[in-house]
Amino acid sequence: MNKELEHQFVSELESNQNIVHKVCSLYTNDAHSHNDLFQEISIQLWKAYPKFRGESKFSTWMYRVALNTAITLYRKSKKRVRTQEYDSVLFKIKADQYDDTQEQQLKLMYGAIKQLNDIDKALVFLYLENKDYAEISGTLGISEVNARVKMNRIKNKLRTILNP
Repeated sequence: MNKELEHQFVSELESNQNIVHKVCSLYTNDAHSHNDLFQEISIQLWKAYPKFRGESKFSTWMYRVALNTAITLYRKSKKRVRTQEYDSVLFKIKADQYDDTQEQQLKLMYGAIKQLNDIDKALVFLYLENKDYAEISGTLGISEVNARVKMNRIKNKLRTILNP
């Protein structure tokens, strides 16, 4: 790939990497797994980047690739995320140290969300990112009505989990 494309990708990934960190937080339980999943999602984003047509925002496309990668890996292993090696020269991404202190008050909520199935987790994640139902439905490949109905059901499930 050409250097300009590589530069664009690295710039977009660096400016949107918190999206990937949040997805990693939903699908992992420790720092090592978080870092492995972050690496795997970055690799999948890089592989798919030449096919990114710009028909949606980069962040929307990134959500979709990140969630699909996390769900696929989670389903394959259920306990441990396997990663693939990458050429360290290819990726020159400045990885910010992920600081979850801002999210401490959400720890209980994340714990409840982790008990949901994969699609419900993804829907809640996008909802918490203030995505509208049109964008959620486009990202997950479901109808807007279905996204609204699922979200109402998920809210009830979360209430039950948090207030037994």
